[in-house]
Amino acid sequence: MDMQINFPNLHIYLDHVGKSVEIFGVTIAYYGIVIAVGMVLGILLILRRARAAGENPDTFLDLCLYTVIFAVAGARLYYVVFSWDYYRQDPLAILNLREGGLAIYGGVLAGAAAVLILCRIKKLSFMKTADIVIPGLLVGQVIGRWGNFFNREVFGQYTNGLFAMELPLSAVRSMDDVTAEMLNHARVAGGETFVQVHPTFLYESLWNLALLCFLLWYGSRKKFDGELFLFYLFFYGLGRFWIESIRTDQLKLRYTGLPVSMVLAAVCMAVSAVLYLWMRRRKVKVDKN
Repeated sequence: MDMQINFPNLHIYLDHVGKSVEIFGVTIAYYGIVIAVGMVLGILLILRRARAAGENPDTFLDLCLYTVIFAVAGARLYYVVFSWDYYRQDPLAILNLREGGLAIYGGVLAGAAAVLILCRIKKLSFMKTADIVIPGLLVGQVIGRWGNFFNREVFGQYTNGLFAMELPLSAVRSMDDVTAEMLNHARVAGGETFVQVHPTFLYESLWNLALLCFLLWYGSRKKFDGELFLFYLFFYGLGRFWIESIRTDQLKLRYTGLPVSMVLAAVCMAVSAVLYLWMRRRKVKVDKN
C-alpha cells in the first residue's frame, strides 16, 4: 500500500505509483526522467521561438545547453547551502540527485547569470533573448514539478480541500516534512498510515501553466523587449510566495527563520515591478520623440 497516492475528494485513487523504473538493469528515477523530459520540450520550444524571431537556432541551442548545466548546478547548490545541517553530516549525498533536492530559484538565478554572460559573449540583447527563452523555462517548470509527485515531496500542510492529496506515511521522502497537524488527521487503512496534504507541486505546476499560456498569448502584443521576462519574474514570484507559505519543507534563512524562497519571490516581484515601470516609461518617451 505504500505505493498509493490518492486524491480522495476528486475520487482519484492511484494504487501503484513507483519512484523508479529499471531499464536494461539500470534503475532510473522517475524524478530524473520527468525533469529531463521538461528540459527537452522546453529547449524545443525555445528553438522554435528563436526561428520565429529571426534568430539563429544553433546559437540558441548552444545557449540552452550551457544554461541547463549552470541551472542544474545552481539549483543543487542553492538547495545544499540552505540544507547544510543535513549535508555536512554526509557530504557525498550532495552528488545524489535521484532523491530530489533541486531548488528552482537557484536554477533560475544561475541560468539567468549564464544567459547574461553568454549574451555578452555572443553580442545578443539579453532582454530580447530572455523573452524568447522564458516560455521554454516555464515548460520545464510545468513538467518538472511532477518529479516531486513521484518522490512524495514538496507538499503543504494538512487540508481537506478539493485537491487534497493522500500519501502513505512510509513513502514520504522525509519525515521532517510531516507535521503534528497531519498526524492528528492521519487515516489508518490496511496497516498503513495515510496523511492528507496540500499538493503544492500541483499548485505550482498549474500556476506556471497559466502563466505560460498568458505569455505565449501576449508575446505578439508586447510593448518592449524584456516585458515577458519581467512578467515572469513578477507573476511567478506572486504564485511562489503564496505556495511557499503553505509548504512544510521550506528552506530557511539562517538566524531569521524566514523561508528563503518567499524572500526571493518578494524581491523578484519588487525589482521586476520597478524595472517594468521604468522601461515602460522610457518606451513611451521614445515613441513620443
